[in-house]
Amino acid sequence: MREILRKVHVNCPFQDLVHKHLEKFLEWGINPEIGFNCAALDDFTEADFIAVAAKIRSAGLRVTMHAPFMDLRPGAVDPMIRRISEDRIRQAVAAAAIFRPVNIVGHPSFDKRYYVSNEDAWLANSVQTWGKVIDDADGTVICLENVYDTGPQQIKALLDSLGSPKAAFCFDTGHYNVFSEAPLSEWIEELGGYIKEVHLHDNFGRTDDHLPVGEGNFPFHDLFTMLKKMGRKPVITLEPHNEDHLWKTLENIEKMNLLGDFE
Repeated sequence: MREILRKVHVNCPFQDLVHKHLEKFLEWGINPEIGFNCAALDDFTEADFIAVAAKIRSAGLRVTMHAPFMDLRPGAVDPMIRRISEDRIRQAVAAAAIFRPVNIVGHPSFDKRYYVSNEDAWLANSVQTWGKVIDDADGTVICLENVYDTGPQQIKALLDSLGSPKAAFCFDTGHYNVFSEAPLSEWIEELGGYIKEVHLHDNFGRTDDHLPVGEGNFPFHDLFTMLKKMGRKPVITLEPHNEDHLWKTLENIEKMNLLGDFE
């Protein structure tokens, strides 16, 4: 399992990392994907971030980060909502600089049920917001993640419009399995060139359960076969919602030989 842990990141909210899991991450050599939500940004100081970053760096661990997303709409039609969303995300990016992450993951938050007849406005507003975030990130790759997207079109349009080598795609297996109406092959064909991170968790296509890999029906072998054919080796992040699910995910990945060719 340590060999697998060496190849992946494991998502953990910052406050949980500090209060519950940091020593285990350090002991086991677990590369964290640190989640920065409103609690992390409001309840901790820069000194707290510096202290945790120093411990992670001393252990020789790689870091990725997840920007806040709850209640945020970076492509909002309402400029006040968009401004608040932008401010919160940019606050997280400023904190992220302390940790020197490989990638920062963000949610563009497109939902066709919500932005009915406003797709063009959403795209134009999103380009403005994420363009500022990319500038703030000072060279760190910003990976935009699928959530409620039924197909790859809107994220591809956003990434094409941004036109930056620091704007990339994070493919989330669980979100795809619940919300996508397009086949996996279409996602990889359209966005494979942009993929720099993959989030691994599972479900049965009904709710976003965050089950251990292999405990639902997402076609993991198909995904990794497609990525291998394209010569893509993105950052792999596990997204268990409890510790038992982490160990079960590692056990299943080992049995499935899922990451044999990935570093």
